[in-house]
Amino acid sequence: MTTLAHRIAFGEHVRDLRRSRGWASQEAFAHHAGLDRTYISSIERGRRNPTLDVIVKLAHALEVRPADLLATVE
Repeated sequence: MTTLAHRIAFGEHVRDLRRSRGWASQEAFAHHAGLDRTYISSIERGRRNPTLDVIVKLAHALEVRPADLLATVE
């Protein structure tokens, strides 16, 4: 299966934001966001297509607007 470029860009952006905010561990961040670690991993690798509800959860956990998570997606 080919991973779509916009999913990869979104996942890399989430990972960069997570790390820049001091969340080195996917597991700790996932717990903070109310999601499973494997789900966070799949998002960051571009394997998942998160719903709007998940994007909002991620944004709140990262203290950004949901639209900011889509900033690198074309």
